[in-house]
Amino acid sequence: MPGRDDPTAAGSAARQQLPLTELATWRAAPDRADPIARLEEQAKTRLPNLVPIRHARMAVSPFTYFRGAALPMTADLASLPRSGLDVQLCGDAHLSNFGLFASPERDLVFDVNDFDETLRGPFEWDVRRLAASLVVAARSRAFDDHAGRHAVHRMGRSYRTRMAEYATMRAIDVYYTDVDVAGTLSFVNKRARPFLEQTAHRAQRHDALHELPKLTELDDQGRRRIMDHPPVITHIEEATTDRIEAALADYRATLQEDRRVLFDRYRLVDAALKVVGVGSVGLAAFALLLMRGENDPLFLQFKEAEASVLERYLGPSPEPSPGARVVAGQRRLQATSDILLGWATGPLGRHWYVRQLQDQKGGAVIDAMTPEDLTTWGELCGWALARGHARSGEPAEIAAYLGSDATFEHALADFASAYADQNERDHAALVAAIDSGRIAAEPGA
Repeated sequence: MPGRDDPTAAGSAARQQLPLTELATWRAAPDRADPIARLEEQAKTRLPNLVPIRHARMAVSPFTYFRGAALPMTADLASLPRSGLDVQLCGDAHLSNFGLFASPERDLVFDVNDFDETLRGPFEWDVRRLAASLVVAARSRAFDDHAGRHAVHRMGRSYRTRMAEYATMRAIDVYYTDVDVAGTLSFVNKRARPFLEQTAHRAQRHDALHELPKLTELDDQGRRRIMDHPPVITHIEEATTDRIEAALADYRATLQEDRRVLFDRYRLVDAALKVVGVGSVGLAAFALLLMRGENDPLFLQFKEAEASVLERYLGPSPEPSPGARVVAGQRRLQATSDILLGWATGPLGRHWYVRQLQDQKGGAVIDAMTPEDLTTWGELCGWALARGHARSGEPAEIAAYLGSDATFEHALADFASAYADQNERDHAALVAAIDSGRIAAEPGA
């Protein structure tokens, strides 16, 4: 964290360097790289049989394309002037990467929930990606332009006013704050409250015991096994018991001592490759079933970690491995993290981060949102993002930079609308590349 004597002055100086009105600007550079070429580049380090699934999922709509296009947008953001106000970035802060999950005290909280690209960098990169995702999502729901811009305005105001609040607090008090669901229900618009209540209800039902009959079955010998659903869930020969046990041993060493005691109560039963998300498809991700008796299951997710796409433009991570980078970023940004969060390096040299697969998690169902739901979700995202940035950066600097009027919100809305146009052009280019046979996509993926 920068040791500046006067953070307010530093924020004001940053505003002189990059005026708020400049945050509205998006113009593609004349030498902008072909976004499809960037996707082809990423495919080189991914499992070849899964890459067509990734392309097919991204091609479904401009919004699914946006979810998978963290690298193209990071390259675009890197071409723009920077504020110089650095925080721990989520790195892929679109609205589907926020959601509900249970704290260790089993209270539901709202927070960032994806950290594959996390790295330290300029705070506005996260905010701009979040803003653009709101407009892209609004268009995917056929909302009018006003609805998308309104959602961005409210998100920006939420971020700005929460940051101003954190700027007045003691650092340790900022650390202890969270965005708890009980408190948010009284905060949200009355018309949007049912959407959040339903999301919370779904999250509370999703735990390992609830998922056991959905994800597993008994084989002919009465042993519990994860069910295959090709190509999304499959058992692969490379995932031998010896290799998995070796990775588990490496992971165990990254846990706190008391959590090792908990982990040691379970034994490995089965493991299967499980395709997840959109942007991360092609990276190896395994669902591991561990059990301590028939009614005491534990699902772990081993997810492959690579260098963040941000490292190309912001320099390498100081963490010892990509998995450690993801875990460190998650702990810095989240109010409370999974008690079994850890990382490992497997026997084949792949890097992993590890968390519980199902532990009362709930996300945004974009296809079910009304304009009011989208606005409310955006406000909560802005709140959670401000809290994470305030924990990992200097909130007084950012608050001074943002000021006390709506200039920031107006600039974000202009940028988001312009970048949503760019995203639609890039999505069309992906569809054309699939139609021409340039890249492969798996139908029905």
